[in-house]
Amino acid sequence: MNIYAAEYKQKLTTPAKAVAHIKNGHTLVHGATIAEPPALLAAVAHRVREGNLKSIKVYSSLPMEHAAGTVLSPDLSDCIEAYSWFVTPANRARVRVGLSYFVPNYIHQIPRLISDYMDIDVVVTTVSPMDKAGYFTFGAVNDYTSVAARNCKELIVEVNENMPRVFGDSLLHISEVTAVVENHVPLLEMPTPEAKPEDEIIAKYIADMVPDGATIELGLGGIPNAIAHLLRDHKDLGIHTGVFVPAMVDLIERGVITGRRKTLHPGKHVFMVAQGTRRMYDFINDNPSMESRSASYAEDPAVIALNDDMVSINTIIEVDLTGQCNAEHMAGYQFSGTGGQLDFVRGAYNSRGGKSIQAFYSTARNGKVSRIVPRFEPGTMVTIPRMDTHYLATEYGVINLKGRSTRERALGIISLAHPKFRDDLLREAENMYLL
Repeated sequence: MNIYAAEYKQKLTTPAKAVAHIKNGHTLVHGATIAEPPALLAAVAHRVREGNLKSIKVYSSLPMEHAAGTVLSPDLSDCIEAYSWFVTPANRARVRVGLSYFVPNYIHQIPRLISDYMDIDVVVTTVSPMDKAGYFTFGAVNDYTSVAARNCKELIVEVNENMPRVFGDSLLHISEVTAVVENHVPLLEMPTPEAKPEDEIIAKYIADMVPDGATIELGLGGIPNAIAHLLRDHKDLGIHTGVFVPAMVDLIERGVITGRRKTLHPGKHVFMVAQGTRRMYDFINDNPSMESRSASYAEDPAVIALNDDMVSINTIIEVDLTGQCNAEHMAGYQFSGTGGQLDFVRGAYNSRGGKSIQAFYSTARNGKVSRIVPRFEPGTMVTIPRMDTHYLATEYGVINLKGRSTRERALGIISLAHPKFRDDLLREAENMYLL
């Protein structure tokens, strides 16, 4: 047994013992998405339910089912003050009724918010198994976790043999860890959404806008998946993305994504978080072409802009006739978050030859509601200011807003609407003195 294995054995404990040092009033940050440590979060929730832990603050981002069933359980609201940098189905209802609180942010700034403005007592997260040199990795999830781990008083890791070992800025040494628990459960998987008829139409417009050799960022959802399918005949694409998704694996294996022509990290697939299937996790495991980076790097607009021909593709909820985009607010409530969307909008546009594209369906609720509106409802949050919006795409075409007058913008945006809403939008544009 080498010295690192001995230290590992000394720090190995049970989840209950690992969280026993958490005190009333402590602040806890846990790993995001598939790095949520189920055994540790369950142990914290158990202590709260037993009545020997209260008044703690818990910070999440993109909370999922492990957090939802433990530290975010409604019955613990009196003892756990829950905060989130992003809203998901796991905490959306809680945020809506004031049982959890959204923290507005640009995702590339979260690591700085942690290091400069927070006093973190405990970080708990899932990591990949330790190697012979004493290193774990943060696996498929880096985001803010690698920074939080170095800015806390106690770091407790949940080792899971199913968490992939990932290269890049992802190493964590046993000497940095307070306690270790083991819990080899399957990682959460995110199924590919069912395709809609509009997906392929929109995807065709956008795929034609991606040049060979471009570096791409794809968001989540049916439209990005359809775009990836139509990129199969492209050559030497690269990846610099917030979220690595299964569709990217297909393109790498087909030889479409090589990274050879990237101007930043050539030959490397740079990402912040990987979310998807078991096949995808197996693909990135111990794969030297994959590089995980923290949000402060992967999502920094200045870093993104260093990739020539950067093409960022995301989705939005609605757009108004001035070009403002809402991707996070619905029915008067916080639905998701800004995340890295504006970071990539600005980074891609500032890239030499770059494009930022917002793709969306022209209608919602089975065609009853237009996603193109004259103006947002009062209180609606703006994710992308009108001056930042570059390209917009629906099943009715693509327009470029950069350099366009308010009149040209309004007419172009209306052209993307479903025909049955266009007359009303034109009248509203006239009433707003845009035409």
